[in-house]
Amino acid sequence: MVSTDPISDMLTRIRNAIAVGKSEVSLPYSKIKLSVAQILAKNGFIAEVNSTGKGIDKKIVIIVNDQNANPKITEIDRMSRPGRRLYVKAKEIPKIKSGRGIVIISTPKGVMSGDDAKKSSMGGELICKVY
Repeated sequence: MVSTDPISDMLTRIRNAIAVGKSEVSLPYSKIKLSVAQILAKNGFIAEVNSTGKGIDKKIVIIVNDQNANPKITEIDRMSRPGRRLYVKAKEIPKIKSGRGIVIISTPKGVMSGDDAKKSSMGGELICKVY
């Protein structure tokens, strides 16, 4: 099955894994999904991100949390959708849960967290918010 919104599919797979208590998620590879997952890992929301395979069999393996540990993600939502894109300027980047959560933004310099985008004075498309 081909998804029309692969980022939303990735976020839903992570959300479903947390709901049923799984600690590992496997999904088809794409550069943007890998960069979003790496930002989540860098900010401590997921434990680890790896890419495996070659060519058409390439996959991203996300370790949501360690065995017998609670997941760090409470809420993960897609903000910009294919039918309704949301763009913000650097000064308009929202704070999530008084700074305890993050926003992931696609900027001209690549995908980065909202804090990094503010520091480099760059706006862009809001991809998702995580708390």
